[in-house]
Amino acid sequence: MVQLHVKRGDESQFLFNTSVDSPLETVIQQVTAIYNGRLKVERICSEIPELADHGITLPPNMQGLTEEQIEELKLKDEWEDKCVPSGGPVFRKDEIGRRNGHAPNDKMNAVLMKTVEEAKALISKKQVQANICVTMEMVKEALDPLRGAVMIVYPMGLPPHDPIRMEFEDREDLSGTQASLQVMTEDECQLWWAGKEMQRGKKLQDYVGKNEKTKLVVKIQKRGEGAPAREPLITEEQQKQMMMHHYRRQEELKKLEEADDDSHLDSEWSDRQALKKQFQGLTNIKWGPR
Repeated sequence: MVQLHVKRGDESQFLFNTSVDSPLETVIQQVTAIYNGRLKVERICSEIPELADHGITLPPNMQGLTEEQIEELKLKDEWEDKCVPSGGPVFRKDEIGRRNGHAPNDKMNAVLMKTVEEAKALISKKQVQANICVTMEMVKEALDPLRGAVMIVYPMGLPPHDPIRMEFEDREDLSGTQASLQVMTEDECQLWWAGKEMQRGKKLQDYVGKNEKTKLVVKIQKRGEGAPAREPLITEEQQKQMMMHHYRRQEELKKLEEADDDSHLDSEWSDRQALKKQFQGLTNIKWGPR
């Protein structure tokens, strides 16, 4: 299997296994699905701690308002009594006024947070260092426990406007957010290798040959972003190793120079004729006027 090390810019994303016979349309489709799936898991994992700390999201027309403004406008959250966490709520006010403050108790909070940590580990960028390839099955394995944990804590479900429920139902609205700049559709996705775009209509072997044991660093780009920066000839880790080797070599050369130093031969204690000169009274003889 050919191993693709997928990067976005200079940042590693994940490893992906494929075959040299695979059409690039298929490879791009699979890589895009995993890339976007990982982003979805990350978005859900960033929202669940807010759910655990401050409860469900308020209706859009109540978010950001003070209690006085809500009372003055006679607004009411119809989902507050329907979406009650298991074991009863604990009030923790949301200072930014985005969630209703009726949070799960500590036990249910722990269920949510443990599941988040497990899901994040499954699709983590550290999987690259561990040489573990990510698949869509792994993305699904991360999403399903998250969905299950939310159902355990909120058996009646979440309000339809809650971003976590919208993510699970693929109804998320990312317009105007930083997340919208990260997601890319299959049509706008491009794969680049060795400074060249890998064109649809070709197979992977048209670029890398027929060796199934090939390892490539490919970069995922949006159409119109231009060619990504090329990979450096040596990695940062290799550069560090070279510098350490150079430093150790310099230290070794210094020690060798010190070992070859023969200035001690000018010292009095190293003179083989010193005893003879002493008996003959030839020590402390200086030329010139005193």
